[in-house]
Amino acid sequence: MPASRVEEILHTYLHVQDGGKTQQVAVTEQFWSDIAGGAKPELDQGRLMSAFSFSADWPSWERHPAGEELVMLLSGSAVLLLEEANGERELLLDMVGNYVLVPQGVWHTARTTQHTTLLFLTPGAGTEHRPV
Repeated sequence: MPASRVEEILHTYLHVQDGGKTQQVAVTEQFWSDIAGGAKPELDQGRLMSAFSFSADWPSWERHPAGEELVMLLSGSAVLLLEEANGERELLLDMVGNYVLVPQGVWHTARTTQHTTLLFLTPGAGTEHRPV
C-alpha cells in the first residue's frame, strides 16, 4: 500500500494478514454476498478491517467462530447487544474511540437512532448471520 496515498475505510477495507502484511480490499456491491458465498477464501485467514455507517438497528445478529471481533465507535452512538447464557447484555458506545471486544462465537447486533459509524476488526472464517 503506497504511503503517500490517503484512503477511506468506508470504501476500501484492509485485510490484515497473519504474516504481518496488510492488503487493500476493494468494496463492491457484491462484497458481502461474495464473502457469504465463499468467493473470497483468502479473507478467511487474518482479520478484515472495515467500517460501516448506519442510522437504524441492524436487521440481523452475527457471530464469529474464528475469534474475537473488535467493534469501535468512530461517530454517533450505538448500543451493542451481546447474547449471553443469562440473556442479552447492552453495551453503550457513546464516545468516539469506545470499543468492545466481542468474544469468539458470541451473537451480537447493534441498535441506534442516529447516524453512526463503527470500525470492525473481524476474523473472517465461518462468520454467521441470523435475523433479529
